[in-house]
Amino acid sequence: FTPATTTVGAQRLVLESAYSFLDNRHTFDTHSFPEFLARYGANEWLELRLGWNYEIGGEGNNTSGSGLGSEFDGGELVEEHTLSYGAKFAITCQDGWIPQSALIVQGFTPTGGPSSRTQLVATYVWGWQLSTRGQLSASFRYGTETEEENHGSLWAPSVVLKAPIGERWKIHGEYFGIFSSGLPDDRSPQYFSPGAHYLITSNFEVGVRIGWGLSDDAANFFSNVGLGVRF
Repeated sequence: FTPATTTVGAQRLVLESAYSFLDNRHTFDTHSFPEFLARYGANEWLELRLGWNYEIGGEGNNTSGSGLGSEFDGGELVEEHTLSYGAKFAITCQDGWIPQSALIVQGFTPTGGPSSRTQLVATYVWGWQLSTRGQLSASFRYGTETEEENHGSLWAPSVVLKAPIGERWKIHGEYFGIFSSGLPDDRSPQYFSPGAHYLITSNFEVGVRIGWGLSDDAANFFSNVGLGVRF
């Protein structure tokens, strides 16, 4: 859920894809795929982003960080697909207590499904490379949300600790939550999620995450598997 503090680098292309399953507590389960995202480095500090995703279930997927999810109306089984687009800007490099940081600005426009409203999301992420080769990162997202005729906001803090195991494995533990305000039915789903990533080659990574909801309005459980390829 917490994005990387780095951009992909000048003239580098990263393609990412994943599948998520959410065991929702009060409605139909959610399936989310391919969670496709292409990231291209225009230069060292600017990354351009373009993605697409398909979801089917009783609620939107709010566990992947590819937006902030949405609550589908009425708890019915709903299909929705969404185009995402935006940019990531490198802000600071790590220097002592000054963290490495980046800003992501994205739009999410439905290309099919019950909603036609574009969601705008801004994410600031910062973190420190630790002396143990681990990394501590945190992020804060702000997104727009519309429910019927009401316009509200979504706030999403997260923090993750990553630790290497050997040269190819990395494990992590993460907390994240999404808090709405200004809507008729405000919600605050929160999660704890461990995971692992394996570097098959220097340019090909696979990963898996699982997670548990910490609040009644979060999914009971979710799992996610994905991969990334760099060119």
